[in-house]
Amino acid sequence: MRHYTFAIVLLQPLAAGAQTPSLSKATIAQLETALEKEIFKQELHGVAVGVVKDGVIVYANGFGLCDCEKKTKVTTDTIFNWASNSKPVAAVLAMQLVEKGKLDLDADVRKYVPEFPAKTKSITTRQLLCHTSGIPHYANGKVVRSAEWPFSGDAVDPLVSLQRFADSPLLFDPGSKSSYSSYAYLLLSAVIQRAGNEPFQDQVRRRIVEPLGLKSFQWDDPYAGQPNWATGYIRDKASKKISPAREEAHAWKHGAGGFKSNIRDFARWAAALSTTKLLSDESKRLMWTQQKTNDGKAISYGLGFVVNPRGELTVSHGGSQSETKTSMVVQPNARRAIVVMCNCSYADPAALVRVVRSSVWGEPSPNAKANKTASAAP
Repeated sequence: MRHYTFAIVLLQPLAAGAQTPSLSKATIAQLETALEKEIFKQELHGVAVGVVKDGVIVYANGFGLCDCEKKTKVTTDTIFNWASNSKPVAAVLAMQLVEKGKLDLDADVRKYVPEFPAKTKSITTRQLLCHTSGIPHYANGKVVRSAEWPFSGDAVDPLVSLQRFADSPLLFDPGSKSSYSSYAYLLLSAVIQRAGNEPFQDQVRRRIVEPLGLKSFQWDDPYAGQPNWATGYIRDKASKKISPAREEAHAWKHGAGGFKSNIRDFARWAAALSTTKLLSDESKRLMWTQQKTNDGKAISYGLGFVVNPRGELTVSHGGSQSETKTSMVVQPNARRAIVVMCNCSYADPAALVRVVRSSVWGEPSPNAKANKTASAAP
Protein backbone atom coordinates (compact mmCIF):
# COMPACT_ATOMS: atom_id res chain seq x y z
CA MET A 1 0.00 0.00 0.00
CA ARG A 2 2.93 2.35 0.58
CA HIS A 3 3.40 5.15 -1.90
CA TYR A 4 6.26 7.40 -0.81
CA THR A 5 5.87 11.07 -1.68
CA PHE A 6 7.48 12.95 1.19
CA ALA A 7 7.50 16.73 1.42
CA ILE A 8 9.68 19.08 3.44
CA VAL A 9 8.49 22.69 3.33
CA LEU A 10 9.88 25.59 5.35
CA LEU A 11 7.26 28.05 6.64
CA GLN A 12 9.83 30.49 8.02
CA PRO A 13 13.64 30.73 7.88
CA LEU A 14 15.63 28.56 10.26
CA ALA A 15 18.00 30.16 12.71
CA ALA A 16 21.63 30.28 11.64
CA GLY A 17 23.21 26.86 12.08
CA ALA A 18 19.89 25.15 12.80
CA GLN A 19 19.19 21.79 11.16
CA THR A 20 16.10 21.20 9.09
CA PRO A 21 13.65 19.13 11.18
CA SER A 22 13.01 15.64 9.88
CA LEU A 23 11.72 12.22 10.84
CA SER A 24 14.06 9.27 11.16
CA LYS A 25 13.63 6.24 8.91
CA ALA A 26 12.69 4.21 11.98
CA THR A 27 9.97 6.70 12.94
CA ILE A 28 8.60 6.74 9.40
CA ALA A 29 8.52 2.95 9.28
CA GLN A 30 6.75 2.78 12.64
CA LEU A 31 4.29 5.47 11.59
CA GLU A 32 3.39 3.85 8.27
CA THR A 33 3.00 0.39 9.76
CA ALA A 34 0.60 1.80 12.37
CA LEU A 35 -1.30 3.89 9.78
CA GLU A 36 -1.71 0.95 7.41
CA LYS A 37 -3.06 -1.15 10.25
CA GLU A 38 -5.63 1.51 11.16
CA ILE A 39 -6.57 2.09 7.52
CA PHE A 40 -7.15 -1.65 7.05
CA LYS A 41 -9.17 -1.79 10.29
CA GLN A 42 -11.46 1.01 9.11
CA GLU A 43 -11.73 -0.41 5.56
CA LEU A 44 -10.71 2.92 4.06
CA HIS A 45 -10.03 3.39 0.36
CA GLY A 46 -7.85 6.50 0.32
CA VAL A 47 -5.99 8.49 2.99
CA ALA A 48 -3.42 11.30 2.98
CA VAL A 49 -1.44 12.33 6.05
CA GLY A 50 0.78 15.33 6.79
CA VAL A 51 2.98 16.06 9.80
CA VAL A 52 4.51 19.39 10.85
CA LYS A 53 7.46 19.58 13.24
CA ASP A 54 9.09 22.86 14.32
CA GLY A 55 7.10 24.69 11.65
CA VAL A 56 8.31 22.40 8.87
CA ILE A 57 6.31 19.79 6.96
CA VAL A 58 8.42 16.73 7.71
CA TYR A 59 6.06 14.13 6.30
CA ALA A 60 3.36 14.01 3.64
CA ASN A 61 2.17 10.76 2.12
CA GLY A 62 -0.74 9.07 0.42
CA PHE A 63 -2.17 5.61 1.09
CA GLY A 64 -4.59 3.50 -0.89
CA LEU A 65 -6.74 4.57 -3.83
CA CYS A 66 -8.37 7.88 -4.67
CA ASP A 67 -10.44 6.14 -7.36
CA CYS A 68 -11.09 2.42 -6.92
CA GLU A 69 -12.64 1.96 -10.35
CA LYS A 70 -9.61 3.47 -12.12
CA LYS A 71 -7.14 2.03 -9.57
CA THR A 72 -5.63 5.50 -9.11
CA LYS A 73 -3.37 5.81 -6.08
CA VAL A 74 -3.55 8.58 -3.51
CA THR A 75 -0.50 10.83 -3.73
CA THR A 76 0.41 14.17 -2.22
CA ASP A 77 -1.19 15.73 -5.33
CA THR A 78 -4.62 14.16 -4.69
CA ILE A 79 -7.31 16.78 -4.00
CA PHE A 80 -9.69 16.17 -1.08
CA ASN A 81 -12.57 18.30 0.17
CA TRP A 82 -11.74 20.13 3.40
CA ALA A 83 -15.43 20.10 4.44
CA SER A 84 -15.78 21.92 7.79
CA ASN A 85 -12.04 22.42 8.07
CA SER A 86 -12.91 25.43 5.93
CA LYS A 87 -14.31 27.10 9.06
CA PRO A 88 -10.92 27.98 10.62
CA VAL A 89 -10.09 29.81 7.37
CA ALA A 90 -13.17 31.98 7.81
CA ALA A 91 -12.21 32.54 11.45
CA VAL A 92 -8.74 33.77 10.50
CA LEU A 93 -10.23 36.10 7.87
CA ALA A 94 -12.58 37.51 10.48
CA MET A 95 -9.77 38.09 12.98
CA GLN A 96 -7.69 39.81 10.28
CA LEU A 97 -10.56 42.26 9.83
CA VAL A 98 -10.75 42.74 13.60
CA GLU A 99 -7.05 43.64 13.58
CA LYS A 100 -7.73 46.25 10.88
CA GLY A 101 -10.62 47.73 12.85
CA LYS A 102 -13.11 46.75 10.14
CA LEU A 103 -15.07 44.17 12.13
CA ASP A 104 -16.53 44.38 15.63
CA LEU A 105 -16.93 40.88 17.08
CA ASP A 106 -19.68 42.01 19.44
CA ALA A 107 -21.75 44.14 17.07
CA ASP A 108 -25.04 42.90 15.67
CA VAL A 109 -24.33 41.04 12.40
CA ARG A 110 -27.10 43.10 10.80
CA LYS A 111 -24.71 46.06 11.01
CA TYR A 112 -22.89 44.34 8.13
CA VAL A 113 -25.71 42.35 6.52
CA PRO A 114 -28.89 44.38 7.20
CA GLU A 115 -30.80 42.22 4.72
CA PHE A 116 -30.58 39.28 7.11
CA PRO A 117 -33.97 39.08 8.88
CA ALA A 118 -34.10 40.35 12.46
CA LYS A 119 -34.50 37.55 14.99
CA THR A 120 -35.92 37.54 18.50
CA LYS A 121 -32.57 38.85 19.74
CA SER A 122 -29.49 40.19 18.01
CA ILE A 123 -26.66 37.88 16.90
CA THR A 124 -22.99 38.86 17.01
CA THR A 125 -20.05 37.73 14.90
CA ARG A 126 -18.45 36.27 18.03
CA GLN A 127 -21.52 34.05 18.47
CA LEU A 128 -21.30 32.92 14.84
CA LEU A 129 -17.64 32.01 15.32
CA CYS A 130 -18.13 29.96 18.50
CA HIS A 131 -21.46 28.33 17.59
CA THR A 132 -23.62 30.09 20.18
CA SER A 133 -25.76 32.03 17.69
CA GLY A 134 -28.81 29.75 17.87
CA ILE A 135 -28.89 29.46 14.06
CA PRO A 136 -29.82 25.88 13.14
CA HIS A 137 -27.54 23.39 11.44
CA TYR A 138 -28.77 21.32 8.49
CA ALA A 139 -31.30 19.16 10.34
CA ASN A 140 -31.28 19.97 14.06
CA GLY A 141 -34.17 22.40 13.88
CA LYS A 142 -36.67 24.02 11.57
CA VAL A 143 -34.91 25.35 8.46
CA VAL A 144 -36.90 27.84 6.37
CA ARG A 145 -35.75 29.04 2.98
CA SER A 146 -36.36 32.71 2.29
CA ALA A 147 -39.00 33.23 -0.36
CA GLU A 148 -38.21 36.93 -0.75
CA TRP A 149 -34.45 37.05 -0.25
CA PRO A 150 -33.18 40.14 -2.15
CA PHE A 151 -30.17 38.37 -3.69
CA SER A 152 -30.28 35.77 -6.45
CA GLY A 153 -27.95 34.37 -9.05
CA ASP A 154 -24.56 32.74 -8.71
CA ALA A 155 -23.97 31.02 -5.37
CA VAL A 156 -20.33 32.13 -5.65
CA ASP A 157 -21.67 35.04 -3.57
CA PRO A 158 -22.34 34.06 0.08
CA LEU A 159 -25.20 36.54 0.17
CA VAL A 160 -27.03 34.33 -2.33
CA SER A 161 -26.47 31.23 -0.17
CA LEU A 162 -28.15 32.89 2.83
CA GLN A 163 -31.56 32.36 1.22
CA ARG A 164 -31.27 28.68 2.17
CA PHE A 165 -31.98 29.42 5.83
CA ALA A 166 -32.49 33.18 6.32
CA ASP A 167 -36.07 32.87 7.63
CA SER A 168 -35.33 29.99 10.02
CA PRO A 169 -36.25 30.52 13.68
CA LEU A 170 -33.44 30.39 16.21
CA LEU A 171 -32.96 27.23 18.28
CA PHE A 172 -32.32 29.32 21.40
CA ASP A 173 -31.46 32.86 22.50
CA PRO A 174 -28.02 33.78 21.13
CA GLY A 175 -25.29 33.19 23.68
CA SER A 176 -27.40 31.01 25.97
CA LYS A 177 -26.18 27.65 24.60
CA SER A 178 -23.72 26.13 22.18
CA SER A 179 -24.86 24.22 19.09
CA TYR A 180 -22.77 23.58 15.98
CA SER A 181 -24.01 25.37 12.86
CA SER A 182 -22.65 25.48 9.33
CA TYR A 183 -25.37 27.95 8.39
CA ALA A 184 -23.89 30.31 10.98
CA TYR A 185 -20.63 30.20 9.01
CA LEU A 186 -22.48 30.99 5.80
CA LEU A 187 -23.69 34.16 7.52
CA LEU A 188 -20.15 34.74 8.80
CA SER A 189 -18.86 34.54 5.21
CA ALA A 190 -21.34 37.25 4.21
CA VAL A 191 -20.30 39.39 7.20
CA ILE A 192 -16.63 39.03 6.17
CA GLN A 193 -17.49 40.02 2.60
CA ARG A 194 -19.30 43.15 3.72
CA ALA A 195 -16.88 44.16 6.49
CA GLY A 196 -13.89 43.64 4.19
CA ASN A 197 -15.61 45.46 1.32
CA GLU A 198 -14.34 42.80 -1.06
CA PRO A 199 -15.79 39.53 -2.39
CA PHE A 200 -15.28 36.70 0.09
CA GLN A 201 -13.40 34.57 -2.44
CA ASP A 202 -11.02 37.44 -3.20
CA GLN A 203 -10.27 37.89 0.49
CA VAL A 204 -9.46 34.20 0.84
CA ARG A 205 -7.18 34.35 -2.19
CA ARG A 206 -5.40 37.59 -1.25
CA ARG A 207 -4.98 37.07 2.49
CA ILE A 208 -4.66 33.26 2.80
CA VAL A 209 -3.93 31.46 -0.45
CA GLU A 210 -1.33 33.77 -2.00
CA PRO A 211 0.70 34.54 1.17
CA LEU A 212 0.97 30.81 1.94
CA GLY A 213 1.57 29.70 -1.65
CA LEU A 214 -1.32 27.22 -1.66
CA LYS A 215 -1.08 26.16 -5.30
CA SER A 216 -3.72 23.41 -5.15
CA PHE A 217 -6.27 25.27 -3.01
CA GLN A 218 -9.61 25.66 -4.78
CA TRP A 219 -13.36 25.95 -4.38
CA ASP A 220 -15.43 22.80 -4.68
CA ASP A 221 -17.09 23.95 -7.89
CA PRO A 222 -19.76 21.97 -9.79
CA TYR A 223 -17.35 20.35 -12.22
CA ALA A 224 -16.21 16.76 -11.74
CA GLY A 225 -13.55 16.64 -14.44
CA GLN A 226 -10.71 18.42 -12.69
CA PRO A 227 -7.48 16.41 -12.35
CA ASN A 228 -6.43 14.70 -9.15
CA TRP A 229 -9.82 14.93 -7.41
CA ALA A 230 -10.49 12.06 -5.01
CA THR A 231 -13.66 10.06 -5.56
CA GLY A 232 -15.74 9.86 -2.39
CA TYR A 233 -17.10 6.64 -0.90
CA ILE A 234 -19.97 5.90 1.46
CA ARG A 235 -20.93 2.77 3.40
CA ASP A 236 -24.52 1.62 3.79
CA LYS A 237 -25.31 1.24 7.48
CA ALA A 238 -27.48 -1.84 7.00
CA SER A 239 -25.63 -3.84 4.33
CA LYS A 240 -22.14 -2.40 5.08
CA LYS A 241 -21.67 -2.17 1.31
CA ILE A 242 -19.19 0.51 0.21
CA SER A 243 -20.01 2.44 -2.97
CA PRO A 244 -19.05 5.72 -4.68
CA ALA A 245 -20.70 8.80 -3.24
CA ARG A 246 -22.77 11.08 -5.42
CA GLU A 247 -20.57 13.95 -6.57
CA GLU A 248 -21.71 17.20 -4.96
CA ALA A 249 -20.43 20.75 -5.35
CA HIS A 250 -20.00 22.45 -1.99
CA ALA A 251 -18.70 25.86 -3.11
CA TRP A 252 -21.98 27.46 -2.00
CA LYS A 253 -20.95 26.77 1.61
CA HIS A 254 -18.02 29.20 1.37
CA GLY A 255 -16.34 29.44 4.80
CA ALA A 256 -18.63 26.75 6.18
CA GLY A 257 -17.25 23.96 3.97
CA GLY A 258 -16.46 25.00 0.41
CA PHE A 259 -12.70 24.46 0.06
CA LYS A 260 -10.44 21.66 -1.12
CA SER A 261 -6.72 21.04 -1.72
CA ASN A 262 -4.03 18.40 -1.59
CA ILE A 263 -2.45 17.25 1.68
CA ARG A 264 0.64 19.42 1.26
CA ASP A 265 -1.38 22.63 1.12
CA PHE A 266 -3.57 21.48 3.99
CA ALA A 267 -0.38 20.96 5.99
CA ARG A 268 1.02 24.36 4.90
CA TRP A 269 -2.14 25.99 6.22
CA ALA A 270 -1.91 24.12 9.53
CA ALA A 271 1.77 25.02 9.89
CA ALA A 272 1.11 28.71 9.23
CA LEU A 273 -1.22 28.87 12.22
CA SER A 274 1.83 28.60 14.51
CA THR A 275 3.44 31.67 12.91
CA THR A 276 2.54 35.37 12.77
CA LYS A 277 2.23 35.24 8.98
CA LEU A 278 -1.57 35.47 9.16
CA LEU A 279 -2.40 36.87 12.59
CA SER A 280 -0.71 38.55 15.54
CA ASP A 281 -0.02 36.56 18.69
CA GLU A 282 -2.71 38.57 20.49
CA SER A 283 -5.33 37.72 17.87
CA LYS A 284 -4.43 34.04 18.07
CA ARG A 285 -4.63 34.13 21.86
CA LEU A 286 -8.17 35.50 21.58
CA MET A 287 -9.10 33.03 18.84
CA TRP A 288 -7.82 30.09 20.91
CA THR A 289 -9.51 31.04 24.18
CA GLN A 290 -12.52 28.95 25.12
CA GLN A 291 -15.64 31.08 24.81
CA LYS A 292 -18.46 31.21 27.36
CA THR A 293 -22.23 31.21 27.30
CA ASN A 294 -24.15 34.10 28.81
CA ASP A 295 -24.17 32.40 32.21
CA GLY A 296 -20.36 32.06 32.22
CA LYS A 297 -20.13 28.38 31.27
CA ALA A 298 -17.03 27.60 29.18
CA ILE A 299 -17.59 25.74 25.91
CA SER A 300 -15.17 23.64 23.85
CA TYR A 301 -15.01 26.19 21.03
CA GLY A 302 -12.85 29.25 20.72
CA LEU A 303 -13.35 31.41 17.64
CA GLY A 304 -13.39 28.90 14.81
CA PHE A 305 -11.49 26.11 16.57
CA VAL A 306 -12.06 23.39 19.14
CA VAL A 307 -9.76 24.37 22.01
CA ASN A 308 -8.15 22.14 24.62
CA PRO A 309 -6.04 24.29 26.98
CA ARG A 310 -5.03 21.42 29.27
CA GLY A 311 -1.34 20.60 29.10
CA GLU A 312 0.08 21.66 25.73
CA LEU A 313 -2.40 24.02 24.08
CA THR A 314 -4.11 22.06 21.31
CA VAL A 315 -6.51 23.50 18.75
CA SER A 316 -8.33 21.38 16.20
CA HIS A 317 -11.15 21.02 13.76
CA GLY A 318 -12.71 18.31 11.65
CA GLY A 319 -14.75 18.01 8.53
CA SER A 320 -17.35 15.61 7.17
CA GLN A 321 -19.13 15.42 3.83
CA SER A 322 -20.33 12.50 1.73
CA GLU A 323 -17.04 12.55 -0.16
CA THR A 324 -14.62 13.18 2.67
CA LYS A 325 -13.54 13.15 6.31
CA THR A 326 -10.73 15.44 7.47
CA SER A 327 -8.99 16.35 10.70
CA MET A 328 -6.49 19.02 11.70
CA VAL A 329 -4.75 19.12 15.09
CA VAL A 330 -2.31 21.92 15.89
CA GLN A 331 -0.15 22.56 18.94
CA PRO A 332 0.81 26.15 18.10
CA ASN A 333 3.24 26.78 20.94
CA ALA A 334 5.18 23.62 20.03
CA ARG A 335 4.90 24.56 16.31
CA ARG A 336 3.65 21.13 15.32
CA ALA A 337 0.55 19.84 13.58
CA ILE A 338 -1.10 16.78 12.07
CA VAL A 339 -3.52 16.79 9.15
CA VAL A 340 -5.50 13.86 7.78
CA MET A 341 -7.70 13.62 4.69
CA CYS A 342 -9.87 10.60 3.77
CA ASN A 343 -12.17 9.96 0.81
CA CYS A 344 -14.57 7.81 2.86
CA SER A 345 -17.46 9.45 4.69
CA TYR A 346 -17.47 6.64 7.28
CA ALA A 347 -13.83 7.20 8.27
CA ASP A 348 -12.69 8.09 11.79
CA PRO A 349 -9.81 10.48 11.07
CA ALA A 350 -9.37 11.19 14.78
CA ALA A 351 -8.16 7.59 15.19
CA LEU A 352 -5.59 8.20 12.45
CA VAL A 353 -4.49 11.38 14.21
CA ARG A 354 -3.99 9.42 17.42
CA VAL A 355 -1.82 6.94 15.53
CA VAL A 356 0.39 9.80 14.34
CA ARG A 357 0.55 11.39 17.78
CA SER A 358 1.67 8.12 19.27
CA SER A 359 4.17 7.27 16.51
CA VAL A 360 5.68 10.73 15.94
CA TRP A 361 4.99 12.79 19.05
CA GLY A 362 5.35 9.84 21.40
CA GLU A 363 2.16 10.61 23.28
CA PRO A 364 -1.49 9.63 23.40
CA SER A 365 -3.99 12.27 22.36
CA PRO A 366 -4.99 14.24 25.48
CA ASN A 367 -8.02 15.65 23.68
CA ALA A 368 -9.12 12.54 21.80
CA LYS A 369 -12.76 13.21 22.68
CA ALA A 370 -12.58 16.79 21.42
CA ASN A 371 -10.83 15.72 18.23
CA LYS A 372 -13.39 13.01 17.57
CA THR A 373 -16.20 15.52 18.08
CA ALA A 374 -14.54 17.97 15.72
CA SER A 375 -13.93 15.27 13.12
CA ALA A 376 -17.63 14.49 13.12
CA ALA A 377 -18.58 18.10 12.47
CA PRO A 378 -20.13 18.46 8.99
